[in-house]
Amino acid sequence: MEKVLLVDDEPLILKALVRLLQRTPCLCDGRLFKLELVTFSEPSKALEYAQNHQVSLVISDYRMPGMDGVELLSTIKTLQPDAARLIISGYADLNALINAINRAHIYRFVAKPWNDYELVATIGQALRHRQLILENQRLADLERVARGQLSDSELAVRELEREAPGITKVNWAADGSVMLDDEE
Repeated sequence: MEKVLLVDDEPLILKALVRLLQRTPCLCDGRLFKLELVTFSEPSKALEYAQNHQVSLVISDYRMPGMDGVELLSTIKTLQPDAARLIISGYADLNALINAINRAHIYRFVAKPWNDYELVATIGQALRHRQLILENQRLADLERVARGQLSDSELAVRELEREAPGITKVNWAADGSVMLDDEE
């Protein structure tokens, strides 16, 4: 199951996206992707979620109050570099598009109003592209282990971090003790 984060400050857009993605099969290269959809109308809440949950794809509106889509996706790229990223917007400024590509490394920019078929096909392509990148990384890591450039424990840590972002990071208190999340 592929977890897809949908972020838009307009509730009707989120409902339309959910309705479309629940009813339309998402295919690419003969592979059917089952989607788990998680929606947020506030980018800050989406960031909080991404800090603790692995996501496969983030689809964000470009213009939102408080934080634009490029800023959101750039931060998510730092948190989860393997997550695919799409911007969806009715605002089609060439400079904004270039900025989104350069800062957030988005997979695609989708214009509102979108064509349902093209949007679902783009999502399938983004998820398939992500799968191929992850498989290439896995094979490269196995080769590094075989050559002695990477230890088995380092490989295990990388795999854990991919599955559960932030799991390998420890918050230390000033006295040297480990801080649990609810102690902050």
